[in-house]
Amino acid sequence: MCGVFGIYNHSEAANLTYLGLHALQHRGQESAGIVTSQDGTLHAVRKMGHVHEVFASDGVFAQLPGKIAVGHVRYTTAGGSLPKNIQPLTAEYRHGSIAVAHNGNLVNAEALRDELEGDGAIFASNSDTEVILQLLARCSAPTLVERLCDALSRVQGAYSLVFVTDNRLIAVRDPHGFRPLVLGRLRNHPESYVVASETCAFDLIEADRVRDIAPGEILVIDEKGLQSTQLKRQPRRFCIFEHVYFARPDSQLDELAVYDARVAMGQRLAKESPVEADVVVPVPDSGVVAALGFSEASGIPFAMGLIRNHYIGRTFIEPKDSIRHFGVKLKLNPAPSVLRGKRVVVVDDSLVRGTTSRKIVKMIRAAGAAEVHLRISAPPVISPCYYGIDTPTRSELIAASHTPAEIARYLTADSLAYLSREGLMQAARADSGVTYCDACFTGEYPIRFIPPAGRRQLRLIET
Repeated sequence: MCGVFGIYNHSEAANLTYLGLHALQHRGQESAGIVTSQDGTLHAVRKMGHVHEVFASDGVFAQLPGKIAVGHVRYTTAGGSLPKNIQPLTAEYRHGSIAVAHNGNLVNAEALRDELEGDGAIFASNSDTEVILQLLARCSAPTLVERLCDALSRVQGAYSLVFVTDNRLIAVRDPHGFRPLVLGRLRNHPESYVVASETCAFDLIEADRVRDIAPGEILVIDEKGLQSTQLKRQPRRFCIFEHVYFARPDSQLDELAVYDARVAMGQRLAKESPVEADVVVPVPDSGVVAALGFSEASGIPFAMGLIRNHYIGRTFIEPKDSIRHFGVKLKLNPAPSVLRGKRVVVVDDSLVRGTTSRKIVKMIRAAGAAEVHLRISAPPVISPCYYGIDTPTRSELIAASHTPAEIARYLTADSLAYLSREGLMQAARADSGVTYCDACFTGEYPIRFIPPAGRRQLRLIET
């Protein structure tokens, strides 16, 4: 999962991109980068680390002149967590300079890379994004939009892309619309346009949402204004997990406020799986809004029984024997006065392997809770995602091979219940016409593909 941001026609393009990436930091914490365009030349600053770390040095923004910029925060799904894969990627080819930032995964990247390498291509990274640049460079069509159409006709999977050339900003969303991408306009500079993975990036820079980039749309922003081209249409399949977990609750995606969706998830969860309890406690931060909905619908008081440390940074040393469960303890700490002697409903957004949930349940019991009931505001995760979310293989997904009762025993919880798929779709207003990808809950993938012989389906993690 990654975050992308782009801005056109502003004298402080790099500074505003920096702020936009700050707002999108939750989408990727491994690396960050900004590329600007001035007088036909691209300027780049890209490093491993958080946004504030990458751009902390004096004079860094002097290295990023120009009125057009693209930015990226990365969490590795395809390719490795390596400096060579930091985005935006840049390239020089016969048509000039180009930079691209990508959120998503291409499911046929391995096969295309084999083909391109067999034809003599030399790759500078092992990111699937570079496949797009290689295809673009090989196309002889006269215009950039035509070259993009040709290149993207060969790739399969999820992609929200932002390109920068010498004088243009280009936003592209895959024909299924798996990953979000939104168009905005600066409030005090209406001639300046922005695109971002989420609308929360607009709020920080005082921009107004104009609309979502449509699935399959290529939107060119230049001195002529906005020009839109449509790729071949496919059934719309927006990722439901954006509403469940990934997006910030203060964002609006595909005409739906994420906060409203999560409240509705909690409300429906309370109706589907009621429990007699004294207090509703969220797993912060992602479980907070759903827990509020659960509390509202059930009438059980809400309280912050788990306190999150927001300043943990990176952990390089983990004591093995001296401190058990160090990682979870570093992030979360119970509030005994809230939990002691109480029947506690713990609300979380999802349950993947179950290892973290087990530690949380034991932590709450150790703080004196009389009962611990776990409620998950999404259905069981039974299948990995190949469209931009780093979920484990099916064998590592606890719900793929165990019943809720079995999982509850493993977690040491008094009970466990999930939101139904029907309840999730109702909460996300699927009845309004939005169709979602929920393959992680169903195993039904919108894009069928055959992995190259002798290789894994996708390089989810490379070290």
